[in-house]
Order: sequence, then C-alpha cells, then structure tokens
Amino acid sequence: MGKDFDIQEYLANGAENIIRNAISATLKNPKETLFLAKFIKNSRKASKIRKQYAKKDINIPAFLIASITSRCNLHCAGCYSRANENCSDDTPKNQLSDDDWDDIFKQSKDLGINFIVLAGGEPLMRKDVILKACNYPEILFPVFTNGTMLDEYYYDLIDKNRNIIPIISIEGNKSLTDSRRGDGVYNQLIESMNYMKNNNLIFGASITITNENILYALSDEFITNLYELGCKVLFFIEYVPVDVNVQNLALTDDQRDYLLYEIIDLRERYDEMLFMSFPGDEKESGGCLAAGRGFFHINSHGGAEPCPASPYSDINVKETSILEALESDLFTTLRNSELLMSHHEGGCVLFEHEMEVQKLLNNK
Repeated sequence: MGKDFDIQEYLANGAENIIRNAISATLKNPKETLFLAKFIKNSRKASKIRKQYAKKDINIPAFLIASITSRCNLHCAGCYSRANENCSDDTPKNQLSDDDWDDIFKQSKDLGINFIVLAGGEPLMRKDVILKACNYPEILFPVFTNGTMLDEYYYDLIDKNRNIIPIISIEGNKSLTDSRRGDGVYNQLIESMNYMKNNNLIFGASITITNENILYALSDEFITNLYELGCKVLFFIEYVPVDVNVQNLALTDDQRDYLLYEIIDLRERYDEMLFMSFPGDEKESGGCLAAGRGFFHINSHGGAEPCPASPYSDINVKETSILEALESDLFTTLRNSELLMSHHEGGCVLFEHEMEVQKLLNNK
C-alpha cells in the first residue's frame, strides 16, 4: 500500500469486490448489486467533477462528515461529544433543519462529494434528515449509529434506499460493549446484525481503538465474528483523549504502526469487507486529511469545522455555500501550514495542537 494509498480508490475497488460476491450471493435480492453498480458509475462521475475543480486550484474532498444532531439516547462512558458539550438529551433551537441539510446534500452532489458520513449525537433520531438523504442515491451515506434505534421502519427504509448504510458502534465483546454503552446493548446489536444479514441489507461496524483493546479489536475472534454476521465495512477509529487524565488510552507510535500493518493484512485476507482506519489511513495518505484535504465536518448548527475532534469554525453554511466554506480563512490557512503534517502522540493531530488551531482562528 505505502504512501500511494488512496482512500477513494480503495473504496471504489472494495465496492467492486462486494459486487462480485453479491452477484452470486444475493441473486434473490438483486437491489444490492444494482445499487452498488450504479454507485461505482456515480463515484467515477463525482471524481471527474472534483478533478475539474482541481484544475482551478480548488480542492474538493470526497468525504463530508455531517453531525446532523447533538441529541443522543445513550450516555456512553467516555463519550467525546458529551465531554465537549456537543451532545445532550435536548435539542437546541438553532440546529439545522431537514431543508438545510437537503441543501447541503444537493451542494455536495454538485461539487462531487460522494461520501457523507451521518453522525451525531445519534443520527437515527433525525428521521427527517435520513429521509432527505434517501433522495441522493449518487451519495453513499454511512450512518454512524449506536444501533439501538434500528427497527422495522429503518430496515424497510434501508432496503428501499441502498445508499443508507448503518455503521453500528461496537466496543468488542458483550462485556466491553455493555460496560460502556449499557446492559443489553450488545445483544440488541447482534440481533440487528443477524436481521440485516438474513435480509441482505448492507451494514458495517465501527470500533474505537485504545491501547487497552487494540489486540482484541484486531483478533481473529472479533473480525471473524463480524464477518460471519455479515458485516461489510469495519471502521477502526483511534481514540482521541478528552483530557490529559485519559491520555494514556491513546495509541503509542508502535501500536499505531501495528494497527496499520494488521489492516493491510486484513484487507488481503477479507476481500469481501472494507477496512477503514482514521486517522491511520491519513498517515498512509501523506498527513492529516482534515480541513478539506480529504474531508471536513459540518456540525449540527451549520459550522464548518476541520474535523469533529477540532471543533473550531470561522464560517457557517447557513450563511454561505459549501464551496466558500472549503475556501474559508481557517481551512485555507490549515492546508497551507505544516500543522496537518506535524507529528503527534494522540489519535488526532489537530486535537493535540488545539491551541495552535485556536490561535489561527483568533488571528485570521
């Protein structure tokens, strides 16, 4: 893989691998294969749009992370969003409406952004926004969910709209998952995964990697279990410490290298699955991909931020276009500086250098 690794190319090739397997495995439900074939065609079209902008020295990333709500129905131990007061039980009055998000999705399609991660809070609490996403089959919407709100309504919606891909957060085995997310959550997630497998629905999973669970997260037991449950995508999210008291949970340099090495091996051994690592894949891609280099973040109020772990913004998409947000002073300064390429100890370079990001914001 090396430094020529390209996430966009890997996703496209991975989707083609899934199609080849789906042709023989899901003839009884060809919607999955048909959608993936159309998506690859649309993905290549989106890539051409981004290349046209690149000729004008305008970088359009393939990925957008959209936090469509700050509400969540769980109180997970060590939650980053709650620790930073970006997640709560109540809905603030100034959150973006479903029509606001619809406009964001339309602009994204026109710019060639074709992967929009729907996050939160718990994104399935915004049924109205999920319905808007269904209107954009050209865009793949991985929905990062705790999985507890998946029900017959959402299963039917996902079946009819294959661009909506639930990515279920799991901590590992039953003990690890329930200790962080609550008693009974693990069994509920496994039940949902079995249902989706039996009904030929594509889904993925995500696991937050710390120096305490990295060995289990990369174990044959964990990976094989997800594979047999029908999981098609697995995201390894490196833990970002919420304060200095839990800095010890972040991966060491040796562990980060081990994670990258093991993912290369997993990609060779499980060609029916996609394996994504953040920010591990950034290292392979030549540095941090935030601030529009490879992705950017829009929070639930419309603020355009470098990434969820660096919640700073100098522009709001309710008042301007996405294109203008990508060319904002903060994003441009970050991309032109050496900060995104600098060494860091934790899971996120911008989180570790937050004082420097704040200084850039205040001095713009």
